[in-house]
Amino acid sequence: MAWHDEAVFYHIYPLGLTGAPKENFYEKPVHRLNTLTPWISHIKEIGCNALYIGPLFESVGHGYETTDYKKLDSRLGDNKDLTNFVAECHRQGIRVILDGVFNHTGRDFFAFQDIKKNRENSPYKDWYCNVNFWGNNEYNDGFSYQNWGGYDLLIKLNQHNPAVRDYICDVVRFWVKEFDIDGIRLDAADVMEFDYMQALRQVAEEVKPDFWLMGEVIHGDYTRWVNENTLHSVTNYHLHKALYSGHNDHNFFEIAHTVKRLYGMGGNRPEGLKLYNFVDNHDVERIYTKLTNKAHFVPVHILLYTLPGVPSVYYGSEFGIEGKKERYSDDSLRPALQLADYADALKTNPCTRLIAALGRIRQAHKALSYGDYQELLLMNRQYAFSRSRGGETIVITVNNDDSDYVMNVPAGAGPAYVGALSGQRADVVDGRITVNVKANGGEIWVPLSAGEDLADESLEARENVLEAAVKEKPVRWKKTAEPEKLTEAKKPVGPEKKAKQEKSAEPEKKAKQEKSAEPERTRKPGKITGPKGDNGAESQKRPDKAEQTEKTGNESEAFERGKIAGLQEAILAIMEKNGPVTDQMRRDVMENVYHDSLINWVKSFH
Repeated sequence: MAWHDEAVFYHIYPLGLTGAPKENFYEKPVHRLNTLTPWISHIKEIGCNALYIGPLFESVGHGYETTDYKKLDSRLGDNKDLTNFVAECHRQGIRVILDGVFNHTGRDFFAFQDIKKNRENSPYKDWYCNVNFWGNNEYNDGFSYQNWGGYDLLIKLNQHNPAVRDYICDVVRFWVKEFDIDGIRLDAADVMEFDYMQALRQVAEEVKPDFWLMGEVIHGDYTRWVNENTLHSVTNYHLHKALYSGHNDHNFFEIAHTVKRLYGMGGNRPEGLKLYNFVDNHDVERIYTKLTNKAHFVPVHILLYTLPGVPSVYYGSEFGIEGKKERYSDDSLRPALQLADYADALKTNPCTRLIAALGRIRQAHKALSYGDYQELLLMNRQYAFSRSRGGETIVITVNNDDSDYVMNVPAGAGPAYVGALSGQRADVVDGRITVNVKANGGEIWVPLSAGEDLADESLEARENVLEAAVKEKPVRWKKTAEPEKLTEAKKPVGPEKKAKQEKSAEPEKKAKQEKSAEPERTRKPGKITGPKGDNGAESQKRPDKAEQTEKTGNESEAFERGKIAGLQEAILAIMEKNGPVTDQMRRDVMENVYHDSLINWVKSFH
């Protein structure tokens, strides 16, 4: 067991949250990072115990064109500010991981500047990939090089060069010694060399007990990156996509099959593959924007906090703010916010109350971090599963339908269960519980031990946040802090101007997903009676053979559609990293629904 096994992450993009200028002129430090100190207590208050923050180090623009790995970006302050910020996080029980942008650097990085000055005589000419002094680039340097994502602003490091590896490993050691961080999120890990990541894993084992390496990976077999030799975890884009489209399409099969596939990758063991789960981040649209039915904010987050993996909340999404990708810009995904504008959010904002309640529940019940996963019931609009550990079985029920639905599902030992969000009691009868799952809602059912009285339970853990979360609209956010304007008179100290394109990790799909083919079922509140079905739940009637065959076929179809959609999204993500994606290119991808063709398309990028 390590701290990250029980982590609930909060994610901050600091240049955006603090309203820093879009371009860095390398002037006197402005101590914007210090304005984030009040956010630390907010992070703790909503039940998070870990923070992923970045990028933080000196760069010319959005943060991923690093100029100096050992200096806090001057738009945020100086190194002392970062040291103090991490120390305050630790004082309040918050672990901290930073963005490690080790795949590429910016053009103002010292090694690249030396190449520009000394060309073939530079001792750093082999620090980058495919430097060709007979070529040229868009900046007219008189030589060419391999860039990242199609942007000459980002020069790809030669990860096979021992000098580069030694330098980056020393950067990690410096971050731990200087700032006392607890881990690193590796940017663009899916295009990094595996022996390069192995070297970083060795340093991780050296610098600090339980130092965590998590990598940005879009799609693929996650076990290629997550193992005892490379990374501890990667970003779970598979589940990210399934969570929002599974609700928008009323298709819990997509979510459940994604979970089953990922759980199988880890050997069907809770400790096998602990992925970094999220519903939005600095590269993708806000979950509140993506959801067709905003009430689905509730079941989406119940699943985020209870499915296998490590949950994460992107700053501002706990308030239900919106954010939509704009052409060539992610600015709307990374807004400047003032915490004072949300001072009473825990009392008045149902989204915030829900996130805080889920954070408390997650930390109070270790089965949600370490328990095994068992599917209990699965239909298009209803889904139930359990997480069990050490004799404790927690049952999770969710419903994406506009009507309540009564479930009868297996439960663990004990006289009764209680809804951790609603406070409702469900007695255990013959090893099962019968519960009413609210429309567009869900519940986390935790066992009451023998002799335990519901009235004795913590009010904080039992408060009813579901009714408000489903029925009320969250307080809409307002942009309270605009990034500082730059004047024409200012001239950058650095030799390069920032390219206009922003880095993007994943395009958002504009085409609608196909509607699920499984027949709709009548969903009326009331006790479910009848014989037990194969999924362990009581069914309203015993299906005949033809119905069973139809259900199996529909489950398979839903699974195949999910695989096709995942491949399409992976192709679009790679294409956008290589440059702008036109509407025609997007249509070409979305109109290709053939599995083998899509697989070959993915392979063609390598």
